[in-house]
Amino acid sequence: MLLALDSSTLTLSLALVRPGPRSLIAEERHGPPDRQSDLLPGVLLQLLERHGFSLSDVTAFAVGLGPGSFTGLRIGLSTLKGLAYARRVPVVGSSSLAALALDGPEGVPLATISIARRGEVYVGRYRRSGERVEALGPEEAWSEESLLAYLRDEPEARVLGPALHEGPSPGLRERLLDADLAPERILSEPAIPSAWAIARRTTVPASFDAQALFALEPHYVRASEAERNPKFPPLPGPAPGPRMRGEEDS
Repeated sequence: MLLALDSSTLTLSLALVRPGPRSLIAEERHGPPDRQSDLLPGVLLQLLERHGFSLSDVTAFAVGLGPGSFTGLRIGLSTLKGLAYARRVPVVGSSSLAALALDGPEGVPLATISIARRGEVYVGRYRRSGERVEALGPEEAWSEESLLAYLRDEPEARVLGPALHEGPSPGLRERLLDADLAPERILSEPAIPSAWAIARRTTVPASFDAQALFALEPHYVRASEAERNPKFPPLPGPAPGPRMRGEEDS
């Protein structure tokens, strides 16, 4: 059985998935005011228990790698890494923005967005066809003005994701409407990346690989606030990059 998790937003998504031709056993979400640092790994173990399973039934883990909340991503990935290392089972990662696109409408450009702070949003550009998503460009951090310019240049594009729902009020949705973007182009669902979509996006390795486990990192896209601080210069050596081993080709 595969256990999937996405913690890239303020809402934690969990799913239990049967292997082979994958089918959903159970899915649940836990949102604010509960904090993910308080929820994990307890809610994960409780989900297993409610459905008659234990960690010994889990043969692999799948995790959303972001981009999104730096803290949430670290909590989710470190939780699964610890469990996977103890159980000697593989962990595989997927882009959280691509998972959003997998639950979006087919045949049109999709701008999947999450909050990046400092007036920016993380943007993934995708097109869905059935159970596959095609990347139309790299995932990047954009200003709201750049997002609006893209949507104006792509009249068929739809925008969706947690950046439309999180943050102070009035939010990004209202600002896009004020900029005369048609309401039907601003999708209310999916509001967050689902763990079920994360599971469908991934291919599980045949066996446990400690090196691959340690190499798996969140997809941050941009530097954290600590990394931007000039009082703390970067360490020598090559800059670390995101690694999403095992994800299906888009």
